Amino acid sequence: MKRLTEFLNNNTYPGRGIVLGTSPDGTKQVIIYFIMGRSTNSRNRVFVDCGDSVRTKVYDEAKLADPSLIIYTPVRSLDGKLIVTNGDQTDTIYNTLLAGGTFMQALRKRAYEPDSPNFTPRISGIIDDNGYALSILKAQNSNMQGPCARFSYEYQHYQGTGRFIHTYMGDGNPLPTFEGEPRCVAIEETNAAELAKNAWNALDPENRVSLLCCYRDMGSDKCEFEIINANGGNANEV
Repeated sequence: MKRLTEFLNNNTYPGRGIVLGTSPDGTKQVIIYFIMGRSTNSRNRVFVDCGDSVRTKVYDEAKLADPSLIIYTPVRSLDGKLIVTNGDQTDTIYNTLLAGGTFMQALRKRAYEPDSPNFTPRISGIIDDNGYALSILKAQNSNMQGPCARFSYEYQHYQGTGRFIHTYMGDGNPLPTFEGEPRCVAIEETNAAELAKNAWNALDPENRVSLLCCYRDMGSDKCEFEIINANGGNANEV
């Protein structure tokens, strides 16, 4: 089993990524979400801690070109669950669960992003004390507009273990879509600060934008959050 840093060190452009899993002692849920960017617009943002959620925020308003796919709430909390996604499908999942629906019912309402020629996958996750699930919505034929293929994966908690899914297999033009099942990763770090630092340092420094890590106590909503932004800024500024 590889550590997350091994996967990141060997991929200059994984794009946006989600890790869900369990701490080494089995007492905490573990969440990572990171974003990378090649364009000025994609790099022009930071993560902001809003208490019960995390959102993206424009860093320099003068450089903003198109907010439609870069400004969203990647993390929301609901009834003991944490939702994490790479787009505004966070809100679709939240509202569907609130109405009594399920994670996958919510994602049947959505498809991959309309950002030709990449048609970036939508990746999503949900975690609670019972386990976690990950999903990817991607073009059925990579880098071609057409039908959407929807995949979901469910896992039980197992101490020191997580699953990692991301949007791209690597750099390219167009960017090659993620393939296969979420990668199994070893989680050896005992706190959010340590894991966030290690993952951030493994991301390509030219393209990394923001990263968040959360260690959440089993049986409670107590969270330890760590946010790192390439653009600086105060992660707690609402």
